[in-house]
Amino acid sequence: MNILLTGIKTTGTPHLGNLAGAILPAIKASADPGVQCYYFLADYHALINTWNPQALHRSTLEIAAAWLAFGLDPDRVVFYRQSDIPEIFELTWMLSCLTAKGLMNRAHAYKAGVAANATSGETDDPDRGITMGLYNYPILMAADILMFKANRVPVGRDQLQHLEMTRDIAARFNHHFGEHLVLPEALVREQSGVLPGLDGRKMSKSYCNIIPLFTSSKALRKAITHIKTDSSPPKAPKDPHTSTLFTFYRAFASPEQTAILAADYARGIGWGDVKQRLFELLDDLLREPGYRHAELIAHPERIEEILREGATKARRKAQLHLAEFRAATGIRPLKAPL
Repeated sequence: MNILLTGIKTTGTPHLGNLAGAILPAIKASADPGVQCYYFLADYHALINTWNPQALHRSTLEIAAAWLAFGLDPDRVVFYRQSDIPEIFELTWMLSCLTAKGLMNRAHAYKAGVAANATSGETDDPDRGITMGLYNYPILMAADILMFKANRVPVGRDQLQHLEMTRDIAARFNHHFGEHLVLPEALVREQSGVLPGLDGRKMSKSYCNIIPLFTSSKALRKAITHIKTDSSPPKAPKDPHTSTLFTFYRAFASPEQTAILAADYARGIGWGDVKQRLFELLDDLLREPGYRHAELIAHPERIEEILREGATKARRKAQLHLAEFRAATGIRPLKAPL
């Protein structure tokens, strides 16, 4: 059986990028009887970016409710909070003791922080403002994956380096201690893995360019009107491959709907008409899940029960694997000599 694992950091309000890149594909994957799915709320990862306890707590509630509102069946998957699985953090230390510092130096997020310091003129300390959480992020991500021996991990291209690092770390562990860790394969989504934001960059809370999942129809329409377009005149043919609006539409529409819109682009559809069509698609998609989300938010104890049940299932597997990894490294009970 294939083991598939993915998570979402609990930073901020769930948005359309989360829906396209993680939630909907994960729910679809969970319907395959040949796949065991592990889906988690990455709340310890969130501490790298969020030092507001109320915001982190609220985000955990909203994102868990979003998964469930769109139809995730907790009986078909292992759905849990990262922080409820202490075995992950013990494995993180094991992996840290084997991971070369040079590998972490090459991580995109760390290099971006160093580059930002250089641009700002911070020459005395290139690591100024960079926390060990940011620096060690790839190792914790590796532990999330390797703990459950996941062999399939959906990622956007911006996360592909972390999967490659995970494979490097696992291979080094196996070289020293035997074949205990599974080297995961990345499932890269070309179309919906990274959804653009209102400004054309990757949709991200850090860029303040998101479209929230659960908002009023009026607010949704207003957000869509702010999606950037080029200056093509209304009746001029347009290229769907360079259009942020088309990327949005394709992420949520059926293949038939997408083909129709592509043909209309060639005929010179106006941007206002495209935005109206996108609004109608998203408004219909989000309406019923929005009602379910509001009901779940009003009863957080139901979500808590689901997460605790998921953690019980996850820890059962994590404890079994951690005992194997500990024994492999020599951390095991002493026995009397024969």
